Formats: sequence, C-alpha cells, structure tokens
Amino acid sequence: MTTPAVASASAVFVAGAAVLLIYDLGHFSVHMMLHVASMNVAAPLLAAWATARSPTRHVRASSLWAATVAQIALLWAWHSPAVHNVIVNSPALGMALHGVLFLAALSFWFTLLTISAAARWQTIPALLLTGKLACLLAALLIFAPRTLYEAADHFVHAKDRLPALDDQHLAGLLMITACPLSYLVAAVILAVQLIARPETTARSSLHRSLTAGR
Repeated sequence: MTTPAVASASAVFVAGAAVLLIYDLGHFSVHMMLHVASMNVAAPLLAAWATARSPTRHVRASSLWAATVAQIALLWAWHSPAVHNVIVNSPALGMALHGVLFLAALSFWFTLLTISAAARWQTIPALLLTGKLACLLAALLIFAPRTLYEAADHFVHAKDRLPALDDQHLAGLLMITACPLSYLVAAVILAVQLIARPETTARSSLHRSLTAGR
C-alpha cells in the first residue's frame, strides 16, 4: 500500500531537481519549492515509512476526507494575499505555517495509506480533488497579469533576482508540475491496485479450495 506514496514522491523529487538545475529561483518560487518538498516529497515518504514500520491501522473514510479538506484549506489560505503579506514581515510565522502545512500533508498521506480496505476506493476522488484544486491555485499564479502580493517587489533588489511577476509565474509552474506528478500518479497506482485486487482475491480463494479438496 506504500507504493503510491513512494512513487509520487520520487517523481516530484526528480522533477524538482531538474527545475533547480535549470532555473534561478526568486523569493516566492523558493517558498513554493519548500511547499512542494515538504508536502509532496517528505510527507508521503514519511507516511510510507511510518505505515511500513507500524502495525496496520484501518482508519475511517471520514478521517481521509477531514485530512483532505484541511490540507486544501490550509494551502489556499497560505497563498491568500492577506496571509502572505503578513508572513513576509514575520519569518517565524512563515516557518510555523510551513510546519502546519507539512503536518496537514502528512496526515493526508497517512490516512490515505491506512484507510480500511472497504473504503479504499475513496482515496482516488480524494487525490483527484486535491490535485485539481491545487492546480487551480497554480493556474491563478501562472496567468495572473500582475503580482497578487503587495510585498512581492520588496524582495527584488539584486539584478540576478527574478522580476516579481516572473517569480510568481515560476512558482505557479512549480506547483502545477508537482500536482499531477504527486496526486495523479498516486491515484493511477491505487486504481490499478483496486482493479487487480478482486482478481488476486479470486485466485487465492480458488487455490485454497483446490488445496482443501486434495
């Protein structure tokens, strides 16, 4: 069951490493890279490690949906202009909110990997909904004709820094790249596992029947 988390985290890690080799990041795109690293690489890998080491737990579907809503709400709230402009003036608050987002993502991935077998199909709509709303936020950052954050120009001093609008667009591109690589890859793997499971169960039952009849 840990395969979807490990596969999605690996895909995002490779894509992120490629971006770092190609682009010089600005203030906002650096923050976005931290989001991606914590929510889409560290969180699923840690959840997979914890699931593999601890006894199997079967959480309810309601826990998965609560974690899904919490993660989406926190992600959108963090990127609202009002919250971001406050964070700019308080680095400690910014790091605290990064930590909260990481814990929300960790809770999401852990419940995703430990949900009961009967409710496992619900992981797919939860992943697709999360990916779609994250991509929508990314599209707003990419296609906005102006900077959405009043404090963006405050960080553009050196000549090697990206202009504020370009930095915002790059941050959106980082997010919109991580979304399908993380949530869509995991959803596809889970769908394949769910489709293959009845066949595997049927074979196991047939094998037990044949063994008992001998």
